[in-house]
Amino acid sequence: MFQISKKETYQNGQIIFEEGSYGDQVYVIISGAVEISKTGREKKFVVNTLKAGEVFGELGFFGGFERTATATAVGKTTIGLVDLASAESELDKISKDVRFLLKLMVERYKNLIDRASEASYRTAPRIQKTLFLTYQDSESFIKASTIKASTGNLSVSGLFIKTNAPLNQGEQFLLDLQLPDTAMPISVTCEVAWAREKNDEAQGVGGMGVKFLEMSETDEHTLTQYINNIMIEG
Repeated sequence: MFQISKKETYQNGQIIFEEGSYGDQVYVIISGAVEISKTGREKKFVVNTLKAGEVFGELGFFGGFERTATATAVGKTTIGLVDLASAESELDKISKDVRFLLKLMVERYKNLIDRASEASYRTAPRIQKTLFLTYQDSESFIKASTIKASTGNLSVSGLFIKTNAPLNQGEQFLLDLQLPDTAMPISVTCEVAWAREKNDEAQGVGGMGVKFLEMSETDEHTLTQYINNIMIEG
């Protein structure tokens, strides 16, 4: 069906092209698989996983767009590069009206993917809950001490810490969150997304919003289950 100009082999996890890069090359998967993903708000959204015989990279060829997603090999994967000269020759045989419609379809498909992935980036629902926690910034770590605080709200992706001495935006730290009816606290590596020092009606309660960077699968499951139970109970 396609004329292949060249074959390339990629190892598992190797990136074929990255989101935001430019290129009009079209690829056919000969063996293996390719993960198509988008990144936003520092989270990856997997659009699709393509298998042998499927084509990708067509948006750059038909629409002239920058790469709208990242293509990554899943396992050892061999792909064929479609001969662009032959593809363009076939495209020239199509009437201008049909080519125009084809370009509109490609643009709509791109917008659909963008909207779908953006929806997946949205912040997870937060619950208003006061829980006790401790954390260490660089100073308290040196002093081998911890800072005690409480939450204002909580989600599976982050929380708000009430404090009149918030850390700086971008600062990373280790947090221990104590959930009810659990013997051990949940340990999470966090990063300050935003902070406010003022404590008045205009600014609200002083504190900082933090996003979770890393936690164990067990802790993540425990936290998710706790939040889901609270939401079900209303």
